[in-house]
Amino acid sequence: MTNALEVKDLTVRFGEMTVIRDLSFNVARGSSLAIIGPNGAGKTVLLKTLIGAERHTGTFRWAPNTRLGYVPQKLDVERDLPINGNDFLRAKADLARVSSEGIEPALHTVGLQNDVLRQPIGALSGGQFQRLMMACALLGRPSVLLLDEPAAGVDAPGQARLYEVIRSLESNDGMTVLLVSHDLSVVYRYADQVLCLGRHGTCFGPPRSALTPERLEDLYGAAVGLHVHDG
Repeated sequence: MTNALEVKDLTVRFGEMTVIRDLSFNVARGSSLAIIGPNGAGKTVLLKTLIGAERHTGTFRWAPNTRLGYVPQKLDVERDLPINGNDFLRAKADLARVSSEGIEPALHTVGLQNDVLRQPIGALSGGQFQRLMMACALLGRPSVLLLDEPAAGVDAPGQARLYEVIRSLESNDGMTVLLVSHDLSVVYRYADQVLCLGRHGTCFGPPRSALTPERLEDLYGAAVGLHVHDG
């Protein structure tokens, strides 16, 4: 199997509502796929389906021995819990059956220092908390990372640091990345392929050919201004 992921005729329904219909695409090993579309188009549902959390028809197949890391869009945990970053990360390591020696490489990758980890999780900035979440996802050395809007609520410097980490994982570690994003500049800058989910159909391909003004207008239901610099 030369691809990291192969999806064919994937359909996800909730009752009588079809969220994803007859979706097919492939993701090459070591590449990055950006998933875009308006709210309600099924982006989060797609990621949850691919990690086995939603019922579906059709098929999807990960390459043999694939190890998944997942960063959700929103974590259902109260940020005022009396635990610090170290406690949070070690609890995840215990659940994933990762030894304490496996924590340090994940922290090094995302660039979190001990002084940050000693703070209560409620005191962390948005960017620091997202990097903590990414460190949790990297425990166990996954071969595929699924990220659901990892930069949501993060300031511009924090976003830049997050995307540097993501690019490094792909280019230096050969990791396959599936990324949900609303930021089209990020899609052009970081993605090898883009999957557009819309209420009136889908498109798939390299960003420059998939994200034409006509397709973006059809996807979002309104004209989208986008200028791509060759540099």
